[in-house]
Amino acid sequence: MAFPQPDLADAPDTLPRMPPWVTSARAETLEDVAFLSGSALATLHLVVGRDDVPHALLSDRLSLTASEACIRMLGRSERAGEIRDAVHLLRPGDQAGPAGAIYLQWQRATARPISVKALQRALPYATAEQIATWLDMGRGGPVMRAATVLETVLTTHPREEVLALILADAVLAQSLGWTHVLPLLATGLKSRDLRMRGTDLQLACHKALVSSIGVALPVAADLTRRAADLQAVIPKLRAKGAADAVALFLSKDALSPAIALTGRTGMSDRAARRFCDRLVGLGVVRELTGRDTFRLYGV
Repeated sequence: MAFPQPDLADAPDTLPRMPPWVTSARAETLEDVAFLSGSALATLHLVVGRDDVPHALLSDRLSLTASEACIRMLGRSERAGEIRDAVHLLRPGDQAGPAGAIYLQWQRATARPISVKALQRALPYATAEQIATWLDMGRGGPVMRAATVLETVLTTHPREEVLALILADAVLAQSLGWTHVLPLLATGLKSRDLRMRGTDLQLACHKALVSSIGVALPVAADLTRRAADLQAVIPKLRAKGAADAVALFLSKDALSPAIALTGRTGMSDRAARRFCDRLVGLGVVRELTGRDTFRLYGV
């Protein structure tokens, strides 16, 4: 699953959709649930192979969802808006709080092609040797391998849920031939699932994938349409750094005009705010906070 800079001018209205029987079926046995999760993964595989999908943006949006799920598992109360603030309002030199740190881990895990070095950026407390061992662990299909890694990491590091879930999603993606991590298991598994072992954990992983992919596919379709709309207005944008700003919007779930745009596009603070207001006026970007100050914008 490469993350190119797509040409979205002719993006279609729809992407491949999950067959309705995948989410409506009442399957309980491992064999039946594995069939359903395989169908869901096959549909998602078609989507992530499309050049018109804004892959980096999708990964960042799903990273936010995965972070929120992980934070709930840890018994914390932060939700998506607070997690966004914790990361996107950071000034250079600031330290993220616990919720922001988890989001940064997921962002770093998904930003670069899967490798030991890339994952160590997200998981600095794990050694390169440990990560390499975990990535090569397990036999069988992608979900079985991911469940094996999840169980192994949680057995030896029972309080490192984020570590285990990032590695499990990395192994799943690697087994499917994708180049980048896509947060899936982390968004579908519950705290009680992480206490399971053996075939019970495998069953929980299959069910989690049916659930999380059922959510991810509509998100991918929505972001693809929105990204195409944003690309279509580029000829109307005259601001200095507009092309760089659009590229950022196509790769990040949220941006602060005062921090992200001024730091990466050469725009002044005032120009960055005007630019975001212009995109909102064109209907291609949304203000995400509802605040009058410290605003964040996203596709």
